[in-house]
Amino acid sequence: MNSSTPPSTPPSALTLRVDSELAELPIAAWNGLLARSEQPTPFMRLEYLLALQQSGSASAETGWQAQFLSAWQGDQLVGACPVWLKSHSYGEYVFDWAWADAYRRHGLAYYPKLLVAVPFTPVAGSRLLARDGAVRDTLLQGLLTLARRQQLSSAHLLFGTDADHEQAAAQGWLARTGVQFHWSNREPLPYADFEDYLASLQRDKRKKIQQEQRRVREAGISFQALQGEAIAQEDWDFFHRCYTLTYAAHRSTPYLSRDFFTRMSRTMSRHWLLLVARRGEERIAASLLALDPERRIAYGRYWGATEPVSCLHFDACYYQPLAWCIANGYQCFEGGAQGEHKMARGLLPVVTRSSHWLAHPQFRDAVADFLSDEGQAIGRYVDELEQHQPFKTAPAESP
Repeated sequence: MNSSTPPSTPPSALTLRVDSELAELPIAAWNGLLARSEQPTPFMRLEYLLALQQSGSASAETGWQAQFLSAWQGDQLVGACPVWLKSHSYGEYVFDWAWADAYRRHGLAYYPKLLVAVPFTPVAGSRLLARDGAVRDTLLQGLLTLARRQQLSSAHLLFGTDADHEQAAAQGWLARTGVQFHWSNREPLPYADFEDYLASLQRDKRKKIQQEQRRVREAGISFQALQGEAIAQEDWDFFHRCYTLTYAAHRSTPYLSRDFFTRMSRTMSRHWLLLVARRGEERIAASLLALDPERRIAYGRYWGATEPVSCLHFDACYYQPLAWCIANGYQCFEGGAQGEHKMARGLLPVVTRSSHWLAHPQFRDAVADFLSDEGQAIGRYVDELEQHQPFKTAPAESP
């Protein structure tokens, strides 16, 4: 975050704009706001959001109608956020299906709703890009104006920063929490290598990982890491085949088109790492990670295999990424949404946040009661998880 604090912007000095075509927004100015934000991620770069829309992955046809909100002071962009008019709740990872069903049972329409989020991406980061707190407040007020003018049931802000959610709460939005599992490198002395990391785990956890990796090696599998421009189009083709096979195995349809990844290879190649599993010369699986080279954070994203191999998923999606992160000085690996099983592999619980505004007073009160109970349950759940740390207990210091 920028160490200097700009003067607060009077709301009267701002003009709000709504864009359905993201190409109308200035890339350099948007990304400049992102770079100065509290928690920038590659997924909030305008190139990423553009690729989602222009590839047809997140478009009006797939239930993601862009209504991006931006704040201007004259011809200068001073605030922006990714806003979608949603006709369903797929691809969000903060689940409100029960709310939609309750609306339906009472003869009310829950969809369309307004959503501030990065499609298909449960990664916390700045959502309300703003020069200062006053602009952030103006964006929040603009979101509610959008929702009210279109007579929408609700507005939702997912996986934002503390600043995003605290200012939303100050304007009456409801708070919700969730849990993910992230790995952090050791401080102040980072792990020397993956074996050093394994040595920090409890014996039963370490043996389990070693056994799983041994099964993969005994199957004749080795891994190749390809980063950035070293990922050729044929590699992207193979990855996308694996990616679609994963969805087919679950009788589902992939969110992201092949064209999306083509656009990523052209505009954001430095932000991708592809781990390819091979048996001899034959490629049989792939795991794709997104990278934030500046903040040294890796994000587990997608994986797939052309054939089943025992324990290959764990190796490709956790052990190989962790080994790469350690070897390349990365500080954090985010393993994606949910997955308590990740904790046994050294990924620890992290609380995520979302904010919700509902127009209907009675439903708002009912959801507020639900979120209060849910939040307390999640707090107890995290406390329980903390009692089952996978790492060795540090020896007590002598008095």
